[in-house]
Order: sequence, then structure tokens, then C-alpha cells
Amino acid sequence: MRMPMLKPLALATLIIGLAGCSFAPTYHQPKMPVPASFKDGAGAWKTATPSDQFDRGQWWKVFKDPQLSALEERLEKANPTLAGALASYDSARAYAAEVRSGLFPNLGVGSDILHQRQSEYRPLRTAGSSFPNEYDNHDLTFNLNYEVDLWGKIRNQVKEGRGDAQAASADMANIRLSLQSQLANYYMQLRGFDIQQQILTDSLNVYERGLQLTEALHAGGAVSGLDVSRAQTQLADSRSLLDQIKGQRALTEHAIAALVGTTPSELSIALNDKDLTVPVTPAGVPSELLERRPDIAAAERRTFAANAEIGVARAAYFPTLSLTGGFGWQNTAHNDLFAMANRYWAVGPMSALNLFDGGYRRGKVRQAHAEFEMAAATYRETVLTAVREVEDNLSLLDHLGRAAGDEQQAVQSALKSQAIATSRYREGAVSYLDVVTAQAAALSVELNAQAIRTRRLQASVNLIRALGGGWDRSDMPRMNQASAPHPAANKPGQKV
Repeated sequence: MRMPMLKPLALATLIIGLAGCSFAPTYHQPKMPVPASFKDGAGAWKTATPSDQFDRGQWWKVFKDPQLSALEERLEKANPTLAGALASYDSARAYAAEVRSGLFPNLGVGSDILHQRQSEYRPLRTAGSSFPNEYDNHDLTFNLNYEVDLWGKIRNQVKEGRGDAQAASADMANIRLSLQSQLANYYMQLRGFDIQQQILTDSLNVYERGLQLTEALHAGGAVSGLDVSRAQTQLADSRSLLDQIKGQRALTEHAIAALVGTTPSELSIALNDKDLTVPVTPAGVPSELLERRPDIAAAERRTFAANAEIGVARAAYFPTLSLTGGFGWQNTAHNDLFAMANRYWAVGPMSALNLFDGGYRRGKVRQAHAEFEMAAATYRETVLTAVREVEDNLSLLDHLGRAAGDEQQAVQSALKSQAIATSRYREGAVSYLDVVTAQAAALSVELNAQAIRTRRLQASVNLIRALGGGWDRSDMPRMNQASAPHPAANKPGQKV
């Protein structure tokens, strides 16, 4: 009596056991040799410590500029590229929820209320049949369908979908960080143009006074017209340079307008010739980049998703098993639809196995393996690029810091030479050529000193961007949260 009961019990045990199978390879994050320390830039950074007051989201505040902060907040709210990245993340999150639904039974309901006529000469109809040609058909059915995940196909699809959603979340953070740093770079350039305009304006005042002096001396017969021509040439050339810098500033302002989601005519940034302080950024150690760079996290999650896809491709070699069932009522409208006699039901398993596909499944498995190798290679390339970018900006900050010191000495010497040459010219000891030469040298080194300062500020921005901008891997939604809304998706100004 017990033997018949053992068969379904054994079948259920077998199904439950097989449902734990997965043909995806055990995932291991691709190995990447990371140096223990950065090579250059010892003077431009310090090791990060728990006490570092580094704003994880609004990293641009280290520059202590209210105008920059206001522009960054506008970018967060109105930049179209960032809005597109958010939409892409929402799409990936929706797909993750879609594939996750395969883990659960599918329950549906259907109904038919039909009045129909059949042909008297319908094939296989019995001659002289008493069945009417016209009749009603009322039907109400509840259906249940559940695919048993014997080989891990659905679970691997879920892992793949969640991995892609996590990667899309990191992509959104990376795009946000890239746009923020691009805006900060433009702003540093704009501020540099403001200071250069002030330098040129001050120089023009000096050149105008020099021209007035040479004209007065020429009128008195003390100097030749050559000195007047030299003074006029220098003044006109400097005015031309000022106009060029104003044009470059206008283009930079237009680029900022596009980033904050407005037209150039609607954005006007006031001139500000105040110097910004180059911050000291906590760089930490190279291995932290694996946790602090959103593009590295995105590449690693895509490698994970590609690994899960191998399991999906392999599962196609094995049969699918579905449990189906239906329950409902049917009549011809001659009695109560829900009468006991109108009930019908069906239940049972369904299985299918593809015996020949001309190499299709083998090709899918090979493709999945190739895509995994490609994703792993992309991950390694991303890590190498990240380390290089940090090294580049550390080196740049180090050398530009030294260059700034040297250039400042050059500025002091040039201004001193300009004062001496002007004084001696008034005394008639030198020609105006010496004055022009000294003034041109002073202007050149002052503009170059400011250009170096702008490059140092931009290198600081790029270093922060290369370090992840305060982003951390813990900001990415976990696997069980990948189908939920991103915590910062619709909250401007939140951490990325």
C-alpha cells in the first residue's frame, strides 16, 4: 500500500534536488595586480584617514566657491545627459524585475461569452447530428503555469538582470561624476580667464600711460617717432589679446550653460578675479580604487552578469519542465454557469527537449564564454586606466606645484625689470625698446603663472574624479535591491 505513495514522493524529492542545480561557473572577480602605492605626487596628496572631512557627495565644496556649488546643483536637476542615464538605469531595473518574475507561478483568468454558428458540412461532423448549428458558449477559466527551474536557467537570468541593473546604477554614478568634473573644469577655466582679463586690464593701463609718456617726449623732441610706434603696437596687441580672452570666456560660459541644462542667453556668470585655493586631496592607496570608482564597479558587475549568462546558455541542453493546471466552468447558457455539472479541470506536468538545433545551443555557449572573457578584459582595462589617471594627476599636481613656484619668482623678477626699464627710460638712459621688452616679458610670465594655476585647479578636479569623487561601492544597490528604485535616483544633490 505504501509503494504507490513512494513514487510521487521520490519524484518531488528529485525535482527539489534538481532545482538547486546551476550550470553557471563559480564566479571569481577577475584578478588584477594593483600596486601597493602610487608612484608620483608625494607632495600633492596625503594618505586618507578616518578623520578626513571629505564630502562624499558634493566633493566640489573643497574649493569653497558658492558659485561653483550653485552651478553643480543646477546640473543635478536639469542636465539632459544625466536624465538619460537615470532612464537607462530605470530600464535595467525594470528588466531585473521582469526576469525575477520567472521564479514565481503565473496565474491567470480568462472568459468567453460567445454566440456562434458551425457549418453543417464541418469535417467529421456526423450526418444527421442533433447538435444545433447555432449555440452559445460561456467559459470561465483559472490557469496556473509554473516552470520548474531544474537547471538554474531562471536563477541565472535573475543574477544576470540584477548584475546589469547594478552596472547601470554605477554607470549613472559615473556619468554624474564625469559631468560634475567637466563642469568644475570649465568653471576653473572661466575663473582663470577672469584673472587673465584683470591682468591684461592692469597692463593696458600701464601701456596707455607709457604711450602718453612717449608722445610727450616725442613732442618735446626727446625721442623719435619709433618709440611712439612701439608703444602703440604694444597697446594694440594687448587689446587684441584681451578681446581673444573675452571670446574664450564667452565660449566657456556657453559650455557651462549647456551642462546645467539652459541656453547661453539665460546664463550669465559675473566676473570674479579672486584666486581659488588648490585643495589637498586624500588619495589613499591604489587598491581603494576598486571600491571608489563607479566605472570599475560597473565593469565588474557586467563580468558577473556575463558569467551568469553562461549558465543560461548551458541550461538549454536540458529539458524544461512546467507544471500546469486549469479550473473553470463551461456551459451553453441553458443553465447556471457555476453549477457543479459545468465544472472542468486539468493538471499535470509538461516537458520539452530540443533534440537537434544545428549547433545553435553550442554557438550560444561559445558566445557566452566569449562575452565573459570580453567583460573580464574590459574590467582589467578599466582598472589599469583608473590607476593611470590617478598617477597622471598626482604627477601633474606635483610638477605643476613646482612650476607655479618657479613662475612666481619669474613674475617678481619681470615686474622688477619692468619698473627699472620704465624708470631708466624716463631718465633717458635706455630706449623704449627696453621698456617694451620688459613689459612684454612681465605680461607673458603673469599670464603663464595664471595658466599654471588654472591647470593645477583642473588637475585637482581630475584627481578627485579619478578617485571616484567620494563614490563608494556600498552606494550601489545590493543584489536583492537591484529591482528597487535607486536611493539617489530622484533626489538632486544626493551622494553619487
